[in-house]
Formats: sequence, C-alpha cells, structure tokens
Amino acid sequence: MCGIAGFCNFRGDWKKNIERMCDKMRDRGPDASGVWASDDHSIVLGHRRLAVVDLTPTGAQPMLSRDERYVMVYNGEIYNHADLRKKLLAEKKVSAFRGTSDTETLLEAVAVYGLADTLKMAKGMFAIALFDRQEHALFLSRDRIGEKPLYYGILKDDINSGESGGSFVFGSDLNSIVALDGFTNSVNVEILGDYMRYGYIPAPYSIYRGIWKLEPGKILKVKSPFDKPEILTYWSMMETAVSGQKNLFRGSEAEAAEELERLLKKSIAGQMVADVPVGAFLSAGIDSSTVVSLMQAQSMQKVKTFTVGMGEEAFNEAPLARKIAARLGTEHTEVYITEEDAKRVIPSLCAMFGEPFADSSQIPTYLVSKITREHVTVSLSGDGGDELFCGYNTYYSIDRIWNRVRRMPYPFRLAAAEALGVTARLLGKSSLATRAGLLGARSAEDMYLRSEIGDGLRLVKKSPAGGTGPDFGLWDEVQGREAGRTWMDDYPAGLLEEAQHNLMLMDLLMYHPDDILNKVDRTAMAVSLETRVPMLDRDVVEFAWTLPLAYKRDDGVSKKVLRDILYRYIPREWMERPKTGFSIPLHRWLKQPGLREWAESLLAPALLESQGMLETAAVRKLWDDYIMRDVWKPQIWHILMFQEWMNESKVKS
Repeated sequence: MCGIAGFCNFRGDWKKNIERMCDKMRDRGPDASGVWASDDHSIVLGHRRLAVVDLTPTGAQPMLSRDERYVMVYNGEIYNHADLRKKLLAEKKVSAFRGTSDTETLLEAVAVYGLADTLKMAKGMFAIALFDRQEHALFLSRDRIGEKPLYYGILKDDINSGESGGSFVFGSDLNSIVALDGFTNSVNVEILGDYMRYGYIPAPYSIYRGIWKLEPGKILKVKSPFDKPEILTYWSMMETAVSGQKNLFRGSEAEAAEELERLLKKSIAGQMVADVPVGAFLSAGIDSSTVVSLMQAQSMQKVKTFTVGMGEEAFNEAPLARKIAARLGTEHTEVYITEEDAKRVIPSLCAMFGEPFADSSQIPTYLVSKITREHVTVSLSGDGGDELFCGYNTYYSIDRIWNRVRRMPYPFRLAAAEALGVTARLLGKSSLATRAGLLGARSAEDMYLRSEIGDGLRLVKKSPAGGTGPDFGLWDEVQGREAGRTWMDDYPAGLLEEAQHNLMLMDLLMYHPDDILNKVDRTAMAVSLETRVPMLDRDVVEFAWTLPLAYKRDDGVSKKVLRDILYRYIPREWMERPKTGFSIPLHRWLKQPGLREWAESLLAPALLESQGMLETAAVRKLWDDYIMRDVWKPQIWHILMFQEWMNESKVKS
C-alpha cells in the first residue's frame, strides 16, 4: 500500500513540488520515498512506499521496465501476481526478474501485453500511473471496484493563463494536489447539493473545480501536450451484473455455497500473502465473521483479530466478537471507544479525507485501524457482503413497498403524493413528507433514491459564492456525465429483472466505492495500515452476480448463501439477530459539552453568511430542531464535516 503523485507540464519548481506532494502522503507510505523525472522535467512521478511485499530496494518505486520504455508508480496489491509471473516466464517473455515484488510483475506484464489486457488478467486493488516514454503518453488506471483512490485534473491558473497545454496533476490524496504551488481551484459548488444529500462526494467529482476522481474500472490516457484526455473502460460492474443475471447459476443453494466458499478461500489465501504481519477486522457481523472463519481454517497460526467496542449496549458488538474469536481460536484484541475518543478524532478527519466526508462510522473505523496497526501491517475486512449478497434491510422494504404502490396508476399516485406533501408541510411532520416522497416514485429505483438520501439541495444557496470559475472545457466533457449527475440519478430503472438486484447494483456503482471503500482506505492509511477486501475479488464478484435472488434473500433472511458457509464454523443462533451496522451514538454525543460548542461555532450565522454557500436559515432550523426537539437528521453531520473542512482547508470560495 502506497501513495502516488505526479504532474505534467508543471511551470513551477518541479523538485520542490513533487517532494511536497509526497510529504503530504507520508502516512500512506512511511517506509520510503522516490521520484522520477523525464530529462526535460515535463513528466514527474512521485511515490511513497509502505513495504508489504518484497521489502528490499528491488521493490522500490518509481520503477522502470526492463526495456526502459515504461516507468510506473503504483498503489495497491496484485494478488495473482505469482500466476502472472509464471505466465511471463513460461512464455519466455521475461528471462528473469530482479526481485519478488508485484510491482515488477505488473510492470513487465504491461510491457508485454499492454495496460488494458494486463489489468483484465490482474486480480487486486490498485491505482496506477504509467508513463510510456516512447509514445510520450501518461496512463492512469484504477481497480475494478474502487478500493484505491486516484484524483486527477488541471490547475486553474494554467487554464486562465491561456497557455497551450497546462499543468496536468494526479495523486492518491487531494491534499497532495492542493499543496502544489499555484493551486487556486475553487470549491465545486455544483456538487455541494449531492454532498449534502449523500454525505460524500460521488465520482467522478471532487470538492474542487477541475479536479476529478477516476472511476473504478477505468483507464485515462493523456498524451503530450497533455490537454486531450481519453477515458476507456476495461471492466464494468454494470456489464458484469447484466451478464451474470443472464447466465444464472444452475446448481442448488447448497452447491452455490460450496462454490462460493471455494472462491472465498482462494481469495483469502491470496490476500493473506505478505512479508509483514497480517490480521483481520472482526465486527461480529456475517461478513467479517465469514472472512475470519475462512482465514483461520487455512492458517497454521492463530489469526490476529481486532474489534472496537462501545459502552452503549445498542452499539456494542464486542462481546459477541470476543465469543466468535474464542470459538475460532484467533488471537483477539478489542478496544472500547468513548465520547472523549470521538472528540480527539474529529479535528483530524478533514486531513484524512482531503474533502468533506460525513459517514460517521469513519470514527470507529479509524480507531479500530489505529489499534490494529499496533499489531499488524495488513488487515482483511468483510466489506462488500451487504451489496453483493443483499444484506441491507432497505433492499427488501423498498421492494415490498413498491410492489404495493405500483398497482395504483402513476397519475393518481402523484396526485396523492402531492396532497400528502402539502399536509406534511402544514403539520410539520417529516414522517408524512417521507411517505409522500415514496408514494411519488416512478420506479423501485427512484423510491430507493428518495428513501436513502436526505433533502440536501435546500441547504445550498441557489447561486452560491464560487459558482463561476474557469471553463475546463474538454476536461469537464470527458467525464461523460452532466454536472451534478450521479450514478444514482442516471441508473436505468429495470435494468435487472429483480428490483433488489437493481438496488444492490446502484450501491456498488456509487455508495460502496465512494463511501464505504473510501472510508476504509482513508482511515486505515492515516495510520499506515493496508486493508484488503476478499469479498471484492473479481471471481467472487462475478460469481455473486450469477446467483438467483432467492440464494441471497428469501423469507426475510438476508445473505443466505454466506450464512450457509458461516454456519459451518459458527453456531447459527449466535448470528440470528437484528443487523446493527457499524455506528456510534453521534446524535447523543453532539449534545454533550465540548462537541456541542464545537458544532455551534461551525454553524454560527455570521460564519455561514460570510462563506455564502449554505442557506443559513435552513441550516439553523436543522440544528434548532435537533437541540430543542431532538429531531436528528444525518444532514447535521454532513454540514458539520463540510464546515470543519472549510475551516481547516481555508479554501477560497
């Protein structure tokens, strides 16, 4: 696990600036730093290293291919690199390797097969920057699911200067891009409404105009003079889902569990390979318990497991995690977090993420990562199980509600929804407003969108400060999506036959990479911990999409096929309980001394007015309803994280 950064046609002091970019990513790679520059310094690549495989200098980056055509910086792990290495040797494409790193394997495979074909063969998590010295072209690529982040873009001052080309920049971390001399890109106000709705900024957008996230499964190519980007897809979650559902698994549920267990064991075995200590998060949920069970079943030593606990019983899974660990025979560590722990973490959250991010489970995720890093360098997690195997109760409830209301013709439903909405406003009943929104949905997908997001648009000024800025022209157009449009907005209703499968796919396209995986990467990397996600192995994902819905959820039971595997290791009665999630009692903590004062300082009317981005009255009403009437809405935390980011970043609006 590492951090990558670089730029093309940069007009400042190249050496000072690449070193500054790398310094901003020190936590992502505390073990070493490296820089490569072309002879004319028009191309500069930087790298910070967290040594996990091949700890020797032969694994150092930036790395040149044997033929010296390609130079690469790379963040991630290729789990099947041993197979790729054997293929290169067997085909006599490579006579020998200098070291044992997956970086070298990946680079030499690219030199032989090309980048797109290599990535189609590779199984892993990664963000890659590859410079082709012969073609004078830079390639950026990101893994299939979006485990590793990668930002890129163009500097505002270069756009405004009118000069040909411009400084193209990229990095694993927004903070490293912002650290560049001449970075004055303004807040991307067009995406603020979506941030307030979701609590995160969906790809391809970032909080800054002119800076974007490369989407999962994509390759970006830009040739000298680095002003005409192209983006191609080498793997698509949507195409995988459509193909899988057209070619359903024909075996029984028991046979499906056998095959899934085989694939998961293979994935986990590959992800346990490292030259440093490896452990696992254990939350006592179905997913992490399954991963740990299969880890321990394949390990000759006790697997190191880690759990975070909380004093409030409703949020505390530590006792059951301890019980599961004892049953499996792992070496278990748990840490309890308090309100004081939360207070200490909150000021550092903005630095971890580089842009506003408001999934409050970021706090316990950081704390469990911190204690884990004291014992191991790599940790496996159970993320992905809910989205692949229909784990969220909302999937079922939306399907059930939709099947009831769809019988009413849409014009009648719309009229009823409008009438109910008027009543909700008159009575001030938010529950009625929610029901009105669901009743007015055009499809199950539209209903899911209405149920899962908050009304963030009314919190943002219609013409907020910073709304005008440089025209990034082709750089805006190449994203292939209207400004402010997301996967959730653009998802084609009814793409898959089962409504619940459509909702799962919607989450895998946006929520999972932009919230869940982003959260895990950022909080873990803040303490230099590499996280790996076996459920997101290519073969596991592709197999999951071939399963009938009845193998995932039926008769009120979620993740059936995963449970079939887990119950071979853990007693069924331990796991048959309501899903709790990984959350904290934020709605209570924010009323306590210390955090309340912090929050109210960020929501001061004078500060909101001076920033000119949020509707002061709407923000204050949210806060007053919470303080005086105990009406908690997630948008409160969304606003606070945005305000804290604004305060810490000192960004120009």
